[in-house]
Amino acid sequence: MVALIEKTRDFTRNVVLPIEDEHAGDIAVAGGDAIRIEMQAAAKEAGVFAPHAPIEYGGHGLNMSDRAPVFEEAGYSLFGPTALNIAAPDEGNVHMLAHVANEAQKQQFLAPLASGDMRSAFAMTEPAPGAGSDPSALNTRAEKVPGGWKINGKKWFITGADGAGFFIIMARTSGEPGQRGGATMFLTPTDTAGLIVGRHIDTLDKAMIGGHCEVTFEDLFVPDEAVLGEVDQGFAYAQVRLGPARMTHVMRWLGAARRGHDVAVARVAEREGFGSKLGDLGMIQKMVADNEIDIAASRALLVQACFELDQGGHASNATSIAKTYAAEAIFRIVDRSIQMCGGMGVSGDLPLARLSREVRPFRVYDGPSEVHRWAIAKRVVGAAKRAAREESK
Repeated sequence: MVALIEKTRDFTRNVVLPIEDEHAGDIAVAGGDAIRIEMQAAAKEAGVFAPHAPIEYGGHGLNMSDRAPVFEEAGYSLFGPTALNIAAPDEGNVHMLAHVANEAQKQQFLAPLASGDMRSAFAMTEPAPGAGSDPSALNTRAEKVPGGWKINGKKWFITGADGAGFFIIMARTSGEPGQRGGATMFLTPTDTAGLIVGRHIDTLDKAMIGGHCEVTFEDLFVPDEAVLGEVDQGFAYAQVRLGPARMTHVMRWLGAARRGHDVAVARVAEREGFGSKLGDLGMIQKMVADNEIDIAASRALLVQACFELDQGGHASNATSIAKTYAAEAIFRIVDRSIQMCGGMGVSGDLPLARLSREVRPFRVYDGPSEVHRWAIAKRVVGAAKRAAREESK
């Protein structure tokens, strides 16, 4: 385990980081899938590829707790997760397929995804009034037809859609928008008639391959054997994916924040100003200390959430707490690092500006901070109400 962490650190810093720096963190400018394939071949040769994937599919089979330090080291470069095949959405889809897919589906979809021969997309988010922060608003509908299902609807902000080999689609198979339950997951190759990948939505982040796209389904036919898991159980399966995926986001972006902190500390340790090194000034030292505290606290919350996930639970509260705190702490770390570096911090001469651009969306992706805070409070107050009812009996 220690050896894998060290090999990942060396590979990320010596092989991947120069590619990121050369192309200013823009994966499309770097070459898109061509550079992905090149970096992944190098990762395989270095023995660090697919640390999360099941061993039988060529991975290292790490549990959530063991993934954390490896993913963090990969995240030290914005391109590191892509190189190791642990970037979103593929990493989360590998995790879910390993837990939910049947053997035939694993051979058709999980095997090429885990090996890097194919990318994937997870299509759940919809334009208003459809599913977003409130998944129960799911509008895309799948209707039963002879031999399978016909899907109609529209999705957007679908990460990696352009160039994906297959989609996992969340569609409503019963009930109405706003009702809990009634969702089903479907697997389909991207080249199936009726699946249309539209425009790339321009977003702050540029390091995720395949963009964040609009996707339309027009009488998309999927056979019965394309149902992932059981009909009407899609929301339950989503929890298998979403909690772990939130934590792997924390792991990866914590690595990026650490790079920003390292860059800033190295600069203030050498930069002269006001009669001393900047790092000897009290206000700079406070920012350095606050960064160290945010890094340590994010790791501690991550450890707790991963422990609960590894025990087999959904860890809903622990993952919400860790995701909310870390998303905000990671941005603070990068923002303070920019402040410490002054004009250089907002320039392209240091990586800090692009790191800020990449980590800011984390406060929205995988659930906005406000939604997680609402969910945390709802669980805590709900537990107190149940306890009060029990006492009154």
